[in-house]
Amino acid sequence: MDRATVHRRRWRILAVLCLSLVLIGLDNLILNLALPHIQQSLGATGSEPQWIVDSYTLVFGGLLLLAGSLADRFGRKRLLLLGLALFLVCSFAAAFAGSSGELIAARAAMGAGAALLMPATLSIIKDIFPPEEQAKAVGIWAGAAALGVPLGPVVGGLLLEWFWWGSVFLVNVPVVLIAIVAGALLVPESRDEGHPGLDLLGALLSVAGLVLVVYALVEAPRNGWTDPQTLALLLAGAAVLAACMRWERRTAHPMLPPKLFGDARFGGTAAAITAIAFGMYGALYVLTQYLQFVLAYEPLQAGLRLLPVATMIPAAPLGSVLVRRCGLRAVVASGLALITAALVLMAGAGLESEGRAMLSLAVFGLGMGLAMPASADAMLAAVPPGRSGAGSAVTDTAMQIGGALGIAVVGSILTTSYREALPALGELPPAAAEAVHDSLGGASAAAAAAPGGGGQVLDAARLAFVSGLGDALVAGAAVTVAGTLAAVLVLPGRRGARRAVAPEGSPGGVSAADTDGSHPVNAGTGLRSGAGDDERRMR
Repeated sequence: MDRATVHRRRWRILAVLCLSLVLIGLDNLILNLALPHIQQSLGATGSEPQWIVDSYTLVFGGLLLLAGSLADRFGRKRLLLLGLALFLVCSFAAAFAGSSGELIAARAAMGAGAALLMPATLSIIKDIFPPEEQAKAVGIWAGAAALGVPLGPVVGGLLLEWFWWGSVFLVNVPVVLIAIVAGALLVPESRDEGHPGLDLLGALLSVAGLVLVVYALVEAPRNGWTDPQTLALLLAGAAVLAACMRWERRTAHPMLPPKLFGDARFGGTAAAITAIAFGMYGALYVLTQYLQFVLAYEPLQAGLRLLPVATMIPAAPLGSVLVRRCGLRAVVASGLALITAALVLMAGAGLESEGRAMLSLAVFGLGMGLAMPASADAMLAAVPPGRSGAGSAVTDTAMQIGGALGIAVVGSILTTSYREALPALGELPPAAAEAVHDSLGGASAAAAAAPGGGGQVLDAARLAFVSGLGDALVAGAAVTVAGTLAAVLVLPGRRGARRAVAPEGSPGGVSAADTDGSHPVNAGTGLRSGAGDDERRMR
């Protein structure tokens, strides 16, 4: 496929990529609503319900860096279509699973499919759009990624109202089929023609390290943060990732140049993305429980009340305009400051604070729309030509690690604070007291079974949950404050970005030869974009 044809089709290609992203966001959130139905139908016990969710997260997070390198080596379109096909087959398998084990295996394979297609979407954007349009395209990409947040609960609520739990997986099928057909017809193939070959040892070390870290984060709320197993897994994961970085510095052909992580713009935006994902996933984790258990909304009603976060969709393309005018530092820091304000506002929610919760979601969406696309675009612009797949994978990995940390830390603080705020439960039978102590959901079930409805018990549990919610979201706000400070201290301002001329050949920098206009420089980020297109072959 020639470049002129690709240029004419670029917005239609972006629509295909965005469809794939909506699919991932939708699938992640829709499953949480169906979990009680799945548990009852399949007889899931012990840790099986948790692993129905976490098997996907573990595989997805562990394979991202490897998948990005595979895309650069073998072709981004090829990995995109392979990921979609795997997601399609495994959605069928999940829908008709006959046991918890079968469903966990299907979900793990779906995570592998998502890992293959996720980095490919962002790297294809860098390949098909000219430098002056990349920020706008990434903004739309980020908006599509956020669309699954409000759509997941709404679609899930509708499906579960009319169909069985397997429908939450079958809804993927028509979406994937459309994406596969449109992707095969519209998306051009691209790869790094000068790719020296896979760094197998580096890839294996990255997978092992990420799997250990993600597994530790997933299990920490259940085992405890000071549990020897949790600490051992975190230390082992950190050691393996350190060994991976050491190897990448020594090998002649690394997945990504290690010096890239020393680039303030690349490392700074990675930290910003991690903080944003921490706040988003942590807030949504507690807010969905607040809407359903404290305000007593059904899943569909709760999903509709998450829609204000869709303010991210119009804010995302606005962010690219503001970066050109104000610089990367101002936009990312302002977005993170809005996210912090939203978390603090949400932390003050009481027993009847629906308006406050919806307002905080709208503010959160605005902040995320400003900060996330600007950060992702800066990271992509810093990546050397031909390595956009691996660079995209770092962006996705930062989001995945930040999200896993957000759910683990915010969820742990919520649980601890909730239990500490509960009054004495000595008048309840032991089984009921244990259920109330376990969670607000357990308290609702225990109150429903108690003589007279257990209204006092449920009211006390709701008050305790609201207290824990405030503590948990204040902790989330502390993380986003740290992200804001990092953005202010590390990221370049508008003037600094314009002067960001790195030595010839440095990764992600702008060499003196590039200032002659042969490779345009993004005025907001100060980074070269689009250089090296002649090194890629389009088909």
